[in-house]
Formats: sequence, C-alpha cells, structure tokens
Amino acid sequence: MGARASMIGTEGHGARTGHEVLQRLRERPPTIWYGGELVKDVTTHPALKGGVHTLAKLYDLQWERQDITLYDSPTSGNKVARSFMMPKTHAQLQSVSRAMKVWADYTFGMMGRVPDYINRAMTGYAAGAPFLAEAGARYGENAVRCYEYLRENDLCLTHTLIPPQANRAASMANQADPYLSARVKEETDAGIIIRGCRMLATLPISDEIMVFPSTVLKSGDEDAPYAFGFCIPNDTPGLRFISRESVDYGRSHFDHPLGSRFEEMDALVVFDDVFVPWERVLLYRDVKRCNEAYARTGAVVHMTHQVVVKNIAKSEFLLGLASLMVNTIGAEVFQHIHEKLAEIWVNLETMQAFLRAAEADAALDEWGVMRPAWNPLDAARNLFPRLYPRMVEIIQQIGASGLVAMPTEADLKGPLVGDIRKYYQAARAEAFDRIPMFRLAWDAALSAFASRQVLYERFFFGDPVRMAGALVTGHGAQIKEYADKVMAFVKQNRDEAFAAAEVG
Repeated sequence: MGARASMIGTEGHGARTGHEVLQRLRERPPTIWYGGELVKDVTTHPALKGGVHTLAKLYDLQWERQDITLYDSPTSGNKVARSFMMPKTHAQLQSVSRAMKVWADYTFGMMGRVPDYINRAMTGYAAGAPFLAEAGARYGENAVRCYEYLRENDLCLTHTLIPPQANRAASMANQADPYLSARVKEETDAGIIIRGCRMLATLPISDEIMVFPSTVLKSGDEDAPYAFGFCIPNDTPGLRFISRESVDYGRSHFDHPLGSRFEEMDALVVFDDVFVPWERVLLYRDVKRCNEAYARTGAVVHMTHQVVVKNIAKSEFLLGLASLMVNTIGAEVFQHIHEKLAEIWVNLETMQAFLRAAEADAALDEWGVMRPAWNPLDAARNLFPRLYPRMVEIIQQIGASGLVAMPTEADLKGPLVGDIRKYYQAARAEAFDRIPMFRLAWDAALSAFASRQVLYERFFFGDPVRMAGALVTGHGAQIKEYADKVMAFVKQNRDEAFAAAEVG
C-alpha cells in the first residue's frame, strides 16, 4: 500500500459521477471504525450511507450543472471541477463562487466539508508552491503534482488539523505521551513514518486525507517533529478513523429530513506508524513555514471563501424555513415575529455583503492568482459562529411546543390518522402539510443533528477566543491607523485648550 500511496500520476478522466464515487469507496474503503467494529462498506453502513449517497449525488449534480460547476483542465482538456480553478480574473473568481453555491444550495449548507472546501485549500497550496519550495524544491513540486492528481481524478478529501484534546495547558511535545499528537517517528530514504493522532476529520467517507500543518507550533526544536503537511489515501496501512455516534438514526427522510441525508461524520484520526512517501510531503520539520503556510499560499483565504458561500446557503435556508413556519401557523400578526425574521434577513444580507466585498476587492496575489480580499472574509468567519446559534434559537422560539409535539411518518399511516388530521392542522395548512415542515424545523433546531450543527459552527475555524486574538494581531496595522486618527483629534483638542488658556 505504501507503494500505491507514492504513485501520483496526473492521468485521469476528470470530473466523476456519483456511481464512480461509490465504486471507488467500495474498491478502496477508508478504514473507518464505528461502534467498535470496522466498517466494511461505507456505502451501505446504516450510520454512514445517507451522507455517502448525498456525496455521490453532489458529483452527479456537477454534471447536471456542468456549465456552472465544471471547466476545461489546463493540462488534459478534460472537464474538471471548477473548485480546482486558479482564477486569474474577477470573473473567474466569481465563477468559482457560483459553482460552490450549487453544492451549498443542495445541502442547505448543512454539509460543511463537501469536497470543494479542501479542493480550494489544495489549489492554494499548489499556487503557493514557490513558498513551499523555499524549504526544498521537492515540496513545491509535490504540491503541484498532488493538486493536479486530485483535480484530474476528482478525488474527495477530508482533512485533519488540531492535536487531541488532552492537556490543553501543555504543548504537543509536553504531553504525558510525546506520541499522543501525531508526530514524526522515523525518517527514511523513501519517506517518513507518523505515529499518534489528530482531530477532527470531518467527512472520513472520502478518498484521501490532507494532513494540514498545525498552527499552534511554538518552539522550533521542541515542535519540529510535529511540523509537517502531507496528503495520503484513506486506505493507507496504519491509518484509521474512529467515528463518533452517528446523528443519522436510520429513520426515513420524512422523520429526519436533514440527518438522514447530510450526516458527514466526524472522526479522530489515528496514525499507527503510517508510512508517507516523500512524494506526498508538502511541509516537513519547518515550524515557521508551517505556521505561515495558510496565509502565504492563500489556502486559508480560498477555504474561507468557500465557507462564506456555505454560510449564505445556510442562512437562506433558515430564513425560508422561519418564514414558512410563521405563515403556516398565522404568527405574522405579532411584532416580535417580525423582529425575528428581520434578524435572520439582516444576517443573510451581511454574509452576502461580505462575499461581494471580498470578490469585488480581490487582487492578484504574489503567485498570480486572483485572491479574495481577506478582511471581509475574516470578519465573516468571526461573526457567523455567533449568528448561527441565534438563528437556530429563533426557529425554536417560532416553533415553540409545536416542535416537540410532531408525530412520525408511522403515525400518519397508523390507526389514529383521523386524530392527526384534526388536531395537527394549522391556520394555513392541513396536518399532512404542516407536520413535514415542522419535522424539518425540529431537525434543524432540536435534534442531535441540529445540536451537532450548532457546535460545529461555533468552532468551525477553531476556538473563537483564539480567532479573535489572531484577528486583532493580524489586523493590528489597520486598527492602529484608526487609533492614530482618534489620537490626533485628542491632541488637537488638548492643544486648542492650552492655546486658549495662554491667550486668556
């Protein structure tokens, strides 16, 4: 398997269909453990198949909407996913945005790690290959070759970034076990061997994993063994995923309209002496470069661009759902309902404004790629974790007790159907129309799926306090500029006061 992982050729036939996605997952299944057992086939496993088949549908969708979602590969001429495009103009950048919105709309933004997220990351790393090559020519070459391989074969990637949550007060090197967090165990002429674990890999139901460099590295000597970035297949020997409990309980789409479709799964990733060939390594034992890689290559900007598109789709969904609920139960007569709907609308318009500003102010970066403006994207990614829980709370407040009193599909087909038709009617909807709408609201606001979504959005880019600290540091020059303007005004007032005193 190690040899297979090292063979990166760019040959491929471009964008895949859903059938091809499922076929590869069956032929080369990721090593996923669920409920104490090894999953033999993710395409049929009750806890995973809903998300897997939605994933396959997304790949079919890109062919159905190919005028928006695909473009001609610059190397093979095949149709490939537009999320791999390195835009050179504003128009091309906006075309990437429109392509990403197709998938975001289909999932209502409820699958945060659909393939275009890491596609944008890998595109950034390939564009910034000269930066990686400063540490060694092969690292830049690997980034380009890996990117082209993924693009031409239309592979789906998960990723992992952060160390395990053990002793938060100690660095990775100072944990009770130095191999608790994934680190380099050994270096050979053929590659490196990794031992330890990482969290959190969302969408392990995928083909490969991008192991991002951690951004919490401090000391060069101490943290160097933890400083790396690479990409390997999910069936690499020694690599395994330990899954959380699924939020897809195997119920019908009627009962669990979101959870039964959009369970993308989260997992802890274990590296049990995993061999990574040099051809797959992008960063190695370079703490400074690992900490700088996201920004310098533009990967974090392109990833955040995708996330804001996702957040817009999610906000549109919640606004539409809230409006339907209000109309159905005749609640539009209350002013507090208007206030709640207005709040979601403002959130949506805010996200759209951030996206428009980021694209309008985009500029060619040092690698010649049209990079969205960072400030509006950074603002968006810091704001949405606060907005989303509140929007879900609004759905709860509108639905109130109606959300916890909804019968199931079986009830609608059972002997009490007469009672259900009579007692579950609404002001503007028959019972059989109201119930599926409120079950959707329940799955968006109260179910296990809903709770996972709230937690996921709260920590999408990491600890919000750390993010705020990084924002203040990263935008320090801009903040100081405004502070200087205010200080100049303060000094002006002071000088005028003393001048007046002297005159008097």
